[in-house]
Amino acid sequence: MLHLKLPTDPRWVNIVEKNIEEILTDHAYCEQKAASSAISFIIGFPEYSELVAAMSDLAMEEMSHFKMVHDIMIERGLHLGRERKDAYVHKLRFFFPKGGSRVESLVNRLLVAALIEGRSCERFRLLSEELEDKKLAKFYRKLMISEAGHYTMFLNFARQYGDRAKVDAKWQELLDFEKQVMKDLSVTETIHG
Repeated sequence: MLHLKLPTDPRWVNIVEKNIEEILTDHAYCEQKAASSAISFIIGFPEYSELVAAMSDLAMEEMSHFKMVHDIMIERGLHLGRERKDAYVHKLRFFFPKGGSRVESLVNRLLVAALIEGRSCERFRLLSEELEDKKLAKFYRKLMISEAGHYTMFLNFARQYGDRAKVDAKWQELLDFEKQVMKDLSVTETIHG
């Protein structure tokens, strides 16, 4: 369903299990950034009423996910660490050249958002299937389903607002680029890295 060109190495879960506090901190900040991103769509493209409504809901949902991750950390006696740069997201955001029409900018941002959600979904699936901690695995199963819905929503909006053939061509180019990004990044205790 996700059409990612390079699946995550299942051994990534072993790294995660040895660094639960780090992955939870990274995950919490990913949720916070996703909420901020939803708000930036509202600010940047207020004339798209359907998008604004969806992004309003998404911002609240992502902040509720942040709270759930933070609550898990507190329950385990862990603390939210400092935010780190997300090299994966940074690289994806610079794939499309700046400039172009307002609609093109919107479509590009929607495609990048779709891919980030898609990779998160894939990683959450792995965690839900491979983590020895069954409570955490169940938590990631729920979030995987949510991320799949976000992935579909962003991709559908891109296709709705842009020319379908051009959007699909851009999507394939972005997927190819993301494959290389995933090869280049080291395997770490981050959601995307």
